[in-house]
Amino acid sequence: MINSIFQEFLLNAASDINTQIPFWSVIPFICMLLAIAILPLTHSHWWESNRHKAYVSTILGLPIVIYFIIKDYHQLMHSAHEYISFIILLASLYKISGGILLEGNPEGRPFVNTVFLGIGSVLANLIGTTGASMLLIKPLLRANNLRKHTKHIPIFFIFLVSNIGGSLTPLGDPPLFLGYLQGVPFFWTLKLFPLWITAVALLLVTFYLFEIRAWKKELGTDIISDKLLEEPLRIKGKINFLWFLGVVGAVFLSTPYRELAMILMGYLSYRYTAKEIKTKNKFTLYPITEVAVLFAGIFATMIPALLILKARGAEFGIEEPWQFFWLTGSLSSFLDNAPTYLSFFSLAQGLGIGGGIVGVPEDILLAISAGAVFMGANSYIGNGPNFMVKSICDEAGIKMPSFFGYMVYSGMILIPLYILITFVFLL
Repeated sequence: MINSIFQEFLLNAASDINTQIPFWSVIPFICMLLAIAILPLTHSHWWESNRHKAYVSTILGLPIVIYFIIKDYHQLMHSAHEYISFIILLASLYKISGGILLEGNPEGRPFVNTVFLGIGSVLANLIGTTGASMLLIKPLLRANNLRKHTKHIPIFFIFLVSNIGGSLTPLGDPPLFLGYLQGVPFFWTLKLFPLWITAVALLLVTFYLFEIRAWKKELGTDIISDKLLEEPLRIKGKINFLWFLGVVGAVFLSTPYRELAMILMGYLSYRYTAKEIKTKNKFTLYPITEVAVLFAGIFATMIPALLILKARGAEFGIEEPWQFFWLTGSLSSFLDNAPTYLSFFSLAQGLGIGGGIVGVPEDILLAISAGAVFMGANSYIGNGPNFMVKSICDEAGIKMPSFFGYMVYSGMILIPLYILITFVFLL
């Protein structure tokens, strides 16, 4: 009740400023997204430092913060509230997933690998695409470490576990949790199930065909050696599944109890997870720190863009679900898919159609959600876990495709899938 009154107050307080914000105020947001997309490619060593990322976020975000302190302090506080909720969720899921260790060495046969990816696609909805990716990629690589033809395995892993798999809950992928913070009901995302099952099933079948072809190229001695080293999977740190359930339950609480409960679950994971597990998982705070500093800049700089889209959305001529699917997805391919989701969410609200979910027609919200989550798989920089998986594979000696080489795979495999989804579900 208090939360809904607070949101209504913020909307009323912002009603005058929505049509007064100048278009130049979106320049820091554009620069922020371009920095995330370009600097890892042009200045990779410099960009590795989270301190340097914090510099970029501060330089670009500070002018917008000052502008809204003067013009509309309430909008700034609303964005800060969403940022804090967003980061606490990701940090708690990341911390808890780091307390679970999968040991063992299953045989890397086509059927086993396909089942592994299928399980990962389901698990991504419960512990997030980042958590599932970090938990499963190393056991999958161990299962296939004696094979020679395995480049396609982490590519399909990124497609399924790091992206498309996490489409069914707000816990699955950051864009969907941002939608939840905007008022989208928690279980509404289950309406993506027809698209999810179609995409996951077709990708698993395609992966299996790739696997059969690659398996036939393997030397018999490698296959025999792999079978001799086979060990069943063992799970350590099982208590962390209890903390995962705690995070799921916390999502249904109101602020600030939701955030406090998530922090508590993260602390309990820290308190009751053996050091040995963290060491073997090579758990560090670097990835979640990276997300925190980058999204501080994103949440600050995107305030003007979201308000302009909400106020003037009807002027852009984008009205059909398929248009939202492809435009949201195209930008999510090269910019982070979370702010892209919010941008088109606000654009849809600006159409003035009303009804649906928080002022967004359900068919358009479905298209935005699918576009952001699915097409985050199109490049290494579309979603956070993508590059993390690539780095782990490179470290393990599996030579991954280049930036554009990966896009050859995604274009060849995923674009036909998106076309099919468009004709079946979005027209």
